[in-house]
Amino acid sequence: MSLFSKILSKLGLKKQETKPAPTAKSTQSGQPSRPARSTPIHRPAPTKAPGTPATTPMEMVDVMSKLETMAKGTNLDWKVSIVDLLKVLGIDSSLEAREELAAELGAPADVMQDNVKMNVWLHKTVLAKIAQNGGNIPKQLLD
Repeated sequence: MSLFSKILSKLGLKKQETKPAPTAKSTQSGQPSRPARSTPIHRPAPTKAPGTPATTPMEMVDVMSKLETMAKGTNLDWKVSIVDLLKVLGIDSSLEAREELAAELGAPADVMQDNVKMNVWLHKTVLAKIAQNGGNIPKQLLD
């Protein structure tokens, strides 16, 4: 399990899943095969382009309350520190683990060369990705 998947799991979130769009089977003539019917079927117009993956709707999870509850009495400031966020979640917060997480999330090379830059980038990116996966992260924490 990837480190980011562990973060989502601890928060009760799942990665947003995409399902491949159904494709019509072709006949030898290259035309889609259709069952023989005597009456035409009226179908509503598709709402998205054919071949576009269908996304599963996300359920919003109250991440803020969960993190506040988990951090209660710890003096950990998860809103500012990636190390504190990982500690609150009970996930390894060592430099090696943070480097692995940054690489997993696609940190630029210049960010990876400076621990302070990496930590700041990682904190913002993790919060943004939590929000993308259904967590209610306030806008001020994403800026």
